[in-house]
Amino acid sequence: MTDQHRARLAGALYLVTFATSIPALLWKTAFLRDGSAPEAAAAASVLEVVLAFACVGTAVALFPLLRRRSETLALGFLAARTMEATLVLIGVAVVLALIGGAERSLIPVHDAVFLLGPGLMPAVNAALLAPAVIRARLVPRAIPVLGLVGSPVLAVSAMLSVLGVVDQVSGLAGLLALPIALWEFSLGAWLLVRGGGGCTGTDSTGEVSQRRRR
Repeated sequence: MTDQHRARLAGALYLVTFATSIPALLWKTAFLRDGSAPEAAAAASVLEVVLAFACVGTAVALFPLLRRRSETLALGFLAARTMEATLVLIGVAVVLALIGGAERSLIPVHDAVFLLGPGLMPAVNAALLAPAVIRARLVPRAIPVLGLVGSPVLAVSAMLSVLGVVDQVSGLAGLLALPIALWEFSLGAWLLVRGGGGCTGTDSTGEVSQRRRR
């Protein structure tokens, strides 16, 4: 697999995370609120399993490109993305247990892992990935800058949710998450369409300079 293929695969997987996470949240909300629409919650669980694997897939696909500039950031992003996927799957397990008749006292467990996973981990991911993307020159600088801005904003939103100041599923929380959402969508779209190239005059991974050194 070439670097362009890896970049495009990562971009496609980033867009898969959007295509799965948003409807999954919408479909399971009613069930978690009042126990209605268990079929929709089951469908949401399937989407979130796909989401978890797509999360890890983005880091696996990008790792060979990022490690040339910073192996520490590349490994950190892989670990953080894997942690996010694990939390998503724990949430899925809770929803499936509720569908199977488990006590609704488990709902706070789901809310907690949702807060730590999709609520907080994207901020950690951006703090690790955006600097690595800048170093690797995978995309125009404006895109990772969105991630660098959105990371602390989302982290603050998550902390406010922990303190009970902000409802984690609310308009304000959604507004605070918008910069991270734009960063991830822009990154995915650019990588899918351009394969990580087209912003520096050489390819995004330094292959041209490597060939010159040979």
